Amino acid sequence: MWAGLACTFVRLQGCPLRCHYCDTSYSFREGSSFSIAEVVQRVQDLDLPLVQITGGEPLVQDAVSDLIYRLSELEFTVLVETSGVCDIQYCDPRSHLIVDIKTPNSGAPDSFLESNYAQLSENDELKFVIVNREDFDWAVQIVEAHELVGKVRAVHFSPVMEQKPTDEIHGCESLDPSILAKWIIEYAPWAHLQLQIHKFIWSPDKRGV
Repeated sequence: MWAGLACTFVRLQGCPLRCHYCDTSYSFREGSSFSIAEVVQRVQDLDLPLVQITGGEPLVQDAVSDLIYRLSELEFTVLVETSGVCDIQYCDPRSHLIVDIKTPNSGAPDSFLESNYAQLSENDELKFVIVNREDFDWAVQIVEAHELVGKVRAVHFSPVMEQKPTDEIHGCESLDPSILAKWIIEYAPWAHLQLQIHKFIWSPDKRGV
């Protein structure tokens, strides 16, 4: 729901998952060490009201809850993008969680922590990256079984965009957005079609955008 707004990204290192379509595999090991105070100062220097904490998987960082709290105290709007593989209950309730639940064909199936369903609130959003029709049907079933429409602010379905294979990421074919749009219209009109707009504006491989 925040797509298109100017936003400071805080990308944290490390992720226990290896999704086939991952476009930030450099975050598995690259990065530099900063204190929380240094990160907060850099965010303040950029002077944008919207901040997204992402990864990798940001919740594997032990100090991330303190970072979320400090930014919230400074009245930033804080988004936290997570796979839900870690417990989300320690995130400041003022933050907005964007939970990317991994589908059967993601390369990281069954990674979502089931107890997180009960922690979701109307501040939060869900995202499913869809590889094929099996993923779509599975995502619809999950949303309906857990009565997530109305419980969270929005549910997004995002078609996987083609990635170049690397030593760690096997890659997978892209899903035409028009096909996913057709499925949503017919079977899940409550879902938002979500596209990675930065990949249309800049090169899909460009960092820092």
